[in-house]
Amino acid sequence: MRIRSLGVIDDAVVELSPGFTAVTGETGAGKTMVVTSLGLLLGGRADPALVRIGAKAAVVEGRIALRPGTSAVLRAEEAGAELDDGALLVSRTVSAEGRSRAFLGGRSVPVGVLAELADELVAVHGQTDQQGLLRPARQREALDRYAGDAVAGPLAKYAGAYKRLRAVAVELEELVTRARERAQEADLLRFGLNEIASVEPLPGEDAELAAEAERLGHAEALASAAAVGHAALAGNPEDPESVDATTLVAGAHRALEAVRSHDPALAALAERIGEVAILLGDVAGELAGYADDLDADPLRLAAVEERRAALTALTRKYGEDITAVLAWAQEGAARLTELDGDDDRIGELTAERDGLRAELSVLAQELTDARTEAAARFAEAVTAELASLAMPHARVSFAVGQSEDPEGVEVGGRTVAYGPTGADEVELLLAPHPGAPPRPIAKGASGGELSRVMLAVEVVFAGTDPVPTYLFDEVDAGVGGKAAVEIGRRLAKLAKSAQVVVVTHLPQVAAFADRQLLVEKTNDGTVTRSGVTVLEGEDRVRELSRMLAGQEDSETARAHAEELLATARADG
Repeated sequence: MRIRSLGVIDDAVVELSPGFTAVTGETGAGKTMVVTSLGLLLGGRADPALVRIGAKAAVVEGRIALRPGTSAVLRAEEAGAELDDGALLVSRTVSAEGRSRAFLGGRSVPVGVLAELADELVAVHGQTDQQGLLRPARQREALDRYAGDAVAGPLAKYAGAYKRLRAVAVELEELVTRARERAQEADLLRFGLNEIASVEPLPGEDAELAAEAERLGHAEALASAAAVGHAALAGNPEDPESVDATTLVAGAHRALEAVRSHDPALAALAERIGEVAILLGDVAGELAGYADDLDADPLRLAAVEERRAALTALTRKYGEDITAVLAWAQEGAARLTELDGDDDRIGELTAERDGLRAELSVLAQELTDARTEAAARFAEAVTAELASLAMPHARVSFAVGQSEDPEGVEVGGRTVAYGPTGADEVELLLAPHPGAPPRPIAKGASGGELSRVMLAVEVVFAGTDPVPTYLFDEVDAGVGGKAAVEIGRRLAKLAKSAQVVVVTHLPQVAAFADRQLLVEKTNDGTVTRSGVTVLEGEDRVRELSRMLAGQEDSETARAHAEELLATARADG
């Protein structure tokens, strides 16, 4: 793994051993940056504050060896990544402005893809993870992880039923809560639909009636105008001396027809005048018909105005015109059908809710039984591990219980509270020595004991749900003496089946490592390429001496360091 411009690290390469690698160094030298770098490669949150002052971006590049055919390989290939001789090249860049980019096998990918791979590649544990183990929710997650399919199967079914129940409950509550509002809305819709139905409007009827009312209201003026126009075109029978347009045009046409053979131009004009004469005759006939057909009946006008008033009453309430009113009626009828069906829907949802609650009761009981059985095996396995971590008399147990809730589901003959993961409340208990009552580890475990309990839990997981790499960041905090030696010995045993990387201050732990890396700053306070070195021989003895006594050249410390290394080699 190469790290550039991250925290105190300027440019450094970290070579991790296939077995047990211990990362040591003075406080503040940058050991934690190794953990942070790996976290970035595994999709962790990008904090621009990590970028080294004066640098534009921090860059972490890693080469991860993958076992062929694993789901991690398949997921990487789905993302478009290409393997390099069986290894996956991963890169993460964090700019000083906060932008983050991720690359997987030469392809740019979303950071979330790295996080997906992380779940199958590395188990990271640090001080925050120890604190997390104090939370009952994390303890339940640990138990469920250990139980495997025995819990995963019913839990998946339970989660689906629980999600559906929540959706049904929300819809049912809305229907019941808004029942009065919906009843009022239905009454208003019925009133409006009845009002429209009583009028029985027709599409476009309002426009047609408006035109008819305009015509009937001016019937006399229209009739007079038609008569004057007809007389001007066709003559007035009561006045034989009057001159009309038809007669004048006819005279003009005859005059041109008489001489049209002498000039083609004049012949064309004669034809056009003939067309005018025909048009005048047609218009005159239509004017006569219009006057005869014009209805000046005041009763009809009154009926039209009354009908228009009824239509106007509808358009004031339901739309700008009758077409919009009819559209409102259509939508309102559909909405009323929906509202009238609410009672049936409430009945359906109530029945579904009761059925889902019964189903959850059965599934919650299955989860309780599976967790109770797994808890006994898990506690026994963790207790056995604690014996090899200098806690021979400690006993770990799980309390699997429920809380009474009259609104809950029935489990074991009781009505108990339930949630998205079942009805169980899981708590990890520790009795550190014989005679001590089991107490929640949040109250009954010291810092050193908590570190060893967490390590024991992870070792148990390694036998049931292994990952290729385990990273422990000061998991040995609060531990010393014989307990520290036992932790080192247990980590070395775990490293026989997986890669183990430990950031530690304890020489008793570091002595058991297959490879020890020293992180140290230069005089200007930075960690450069030469600042992360593999310690061997005399150099490793000197570093262990410093960790033991703070003095690299102390003969007593050197003797103790050599003794630790000899003990570790003998165990190996």
